[in-house]
Amino acid sequence: MSATPKQFKYLRYSNTIGKDFESTLKKRVRSYFKENNKSKYANTNMKLKTVFMLLLYFTPYLMVMTHVITTPWLIALAWGITGLGMAGIGMCIIHDANHSAYSKNTTVNYLLGRVVNMVGAYAPTWKIQHNVLHHTYTNIQNFDEDVSPAVSVLRFTPNDTYRPIHRFQFIYAWFFYSLMTVMWITTKDVAQLFRYKKMGLTKDQNFKHLFMELLISKAVYYTYMVILPILFLDIPWWSVILLLILKHLIAGFTLAVIFILAHVVPDTAFPAPNKDLKIENNWAIHQLETTSNFAPKSRLFSWFIGGLNYQIEHHLFPNICHVHYKSLSVIVKQTAKEFGLPYYCEDTFFTAIRSHKRMLQKLGAPSVENLAMAAR
Repeated sequence: MSATPKQFKYLRYSNTIGKDFESTLKKRVRSYFKENNKSKYANTNMKLKTVFMLLLYFTPYLMVMTHVITTPWLIALAWGITGLGMAGIGMCIIHDANHSAYSKNTTVNYLLGRVVNMVGAYAPTWKIQHNVLHHTYTNIQNFDEDVSPAVSVLRFTPNDTYRPIHRFQFIYAWFFYSLMTVMWITTKDVAQLFRYKKMGLTKDQNFKHLFMELLISKAVYYTYMVILPILFLDIPWWSVILLLILKHLIAGFTLAVIFILAHVVPDTAFPAPNKDLKIENNWAIHQLETTSNFAPKSRLFSWFIGGLNYQIEHHLFPNICHVHYKSLSVIVKQTAKEFGLPYYCEDTFFTAIRSHKRMLQKLGAPSVENLAMAAR
């Protein structure tokens, strides 16, 4: 379980190690865009994908609400498709926009980033957890909340407390992954907002404004996903609740699996800061060592998941739109090789799944190292 301190303490990276690698890589990436006369932001294909993902989410919903679809099993199918659409919106639109990678126009990024509010989450807390904590402190226990789960039955790093139940996590973890967005629409966003306030992570923003925006966004979401279907669909109220859960189980599982495969695998590192709250590594090298790509040859898969199979490139260049990651991967891989640095990649999505399963088993095994963590 995450034991993040009440007042957040920022970690520091080395400013001497790996400077040549980072500067060389950035120079080559800048040259790529200049020589090919390309913008680092969204291109036409990205804009078409944006329209597709929004339609994938809203079209099934509107077809049910306007009684084009009335058969119970087709209604369930439509709600399931909205779950896929929600995941697609998250990976392909919201993710880029909230990294300011979609457009050079800040208003466009802001508005598209706020779409996350429309699908049940909350942009400001999402940005703190993802942009600030995960991207800055990747795979560092109690700093990166993506690998510091709120439920103690999951253990994602060797630096977390070991419990005997973890030996079974490779079986039950997948169920908890499916609850990811269920938590968004229930308790997580509210709890996070107040916790981040105590940690000092919202001090540059008006907290009352944030809280009111959060309440309004949740009210809008529950109105169109729960209240309106109960009022206008000829199905029991409990069926509407079950449909909502179905949607979020699909969306949550899809999102959680795609993100976890990039970090909790046997190859990646899980560094810990020293007593001076310093990581003895360069930030860019840290990203290489804590991140893994997967399924680089699957174009359709990569298209649907917003290029998040190229997580190394995303972590090194989060402000570049994901449509460029495949091209950048050639540059990053070659540069890493020249500097003798790792570049982890699983050939397929399924080999990445197997690697993650092995890591869950390793972290859950009653080994000497794990039992020592339990005794702390």
